[in-house]
Amino acid sequence: MPNFNSYAQRLGLTFNNIDIFAEALTHRSYLNEHKSVTGHHNERLEFLGDAVLELATTHFLFKKFPNKPEGDLTAYRAALVNTQSLAETSEALGVNDMLLFSKGEAKDTGRARQLILANTFEAITGSIYLDQGYDAAEKFIATNIYPKIESIIVNHLWQDAKSQFQEMSQEYRGVTPNYKTTMENGPDHDKRFTIGVFLGEEQIAIGAGKSKQEAEQAAAAAALDKTGW
Repeated sequence: MPNFNSYAQRLGLTFNNIDIFAEALTHRSYLNEHKSVTGHHNERLEFLGDAVLELATTHFLFKKFPNKPEGDLTAYRAALVNTQSLAETSEALGVNDMLLFSKGEAKDTGRARQLILANTFEAITGSIYLDQGYDAAEKFIATNIYPKIESIIVNHLWQDAKSQFQEMSQEYRGVTPNYKTTMENGPDHDKRFTIGVFLGEEQIAIGAGKSKQEAEQAAAAAALDKTGW
């Protein structure tokens, strides 16, 4: 078995009960593949850690931005603790090399792996809380999550692509973007839409999706990439 104490040290952590940390690093697929292994997978700790993470980040943002309305704080929090953010943090911490999962899961490097890494960060947070209490868990979150807020705000990562492109368009061009459907493919139960985003009469970019909303977001993201805004 892996040296979980060594893993904890790599994360700057120590545990009274190292088995709790080992559980945080155990994916359901590992136990399904290794029937003889006793113990639990990390989904309960993930559930606990998610609640701790939400409370900690909410309190942090509430104190840091005393004049921001609820809507902005909610958007900031979502950007701090979304799947991409937590997965990037886990990867930077080297959690990917510590995880116990099946051979099949180990081969996946796409969205599924990103979700596993994000969930594991929550499970680790839950394990710290369970082993040492809220203050220790909040310290771990403060070290690894709070510093991201400056970049999130500077780069408008708290906004969805449409909102961000609209804001930038109004700032740089004095124009509000408009969206037009340029193509619809597929049967009614499985439509795919292609939508263009325009500034005045100029088409800036196109995007596709299974709904008009999804296609508009894709078009806005492509427009942000193209304009460099």
